[in-house]
Amino acid sequence: MGRYRGPIVKIARRLGVNVAETEKVQKFLDRRPYAPGQHGQKRKGRPSDYSVRLREKQKLRFIYDVSETQFRNLFQEASKREGVTGTVFLQLLESRLDNVVFRIGIASTRRQARQFVRHGHVLVNGKRVTIPGYRVRQGDELKVSEKAKKIEFITHNIERFKGRKTFPWLEFNADTMSGRFLRVPEREMLSLPVNEQLVIEFYSR
Repeated sequence: MGRYRGPIVKIARRLGVNVAETEKVQKFLDRRPYAPGQHGQKRKGRPSDYSVRLREKQKLRFIYDVSETQFRNLFQEASKREGVTGTVFLQLLESRLDNVVFRIGIASTRRQARQFVRHGHVLVNGKRVTIPGYRVRQGDELKVSEKAKKIEFITHNIERFKGRKTFPWLEFNADTMSGRFLRVPEREMLSLPVNEQLVIEFYSR
């Protein structure tokens, strides 16, 4: 679980963004900071407005690693809510269970986080939740199930990420393998290399 295959690296190189938000993919980008293929290093003409918006949409979708249908549905939900649509959209994506499991360090990638959730390795408020897109809410407690605490992938991830940066809207205790979703993050807390306004314009065209 959690190993990188060709596609995710190619996507990252094509978009010029570390969509996996991992050190391994960043190393690939540092070595080859251009699009894949024999024409990847050639300079292209000015992109159209549509392609610029599409690129931003793809960047955001691949960062959170969700299907086009899931992505569009979340956008439609965000557009109907009060507040700034772009910020609300990011908050909905950030509140997905698979994303939170990745953020707190139980999983090394969002894809691996989805596997852990589907296999029932994560409890939310003491109950097993097997839906990766489950909406985590303020105050919810996440915990690795007792059986899963012996899984090498999980123990390795938690040990490895002990010293990494934390996120102010999350807390995690490596000793108890439990954490909490403290609050929905504000836009300035999210260091995402994406202009969400362009994503809104893409869907509003």
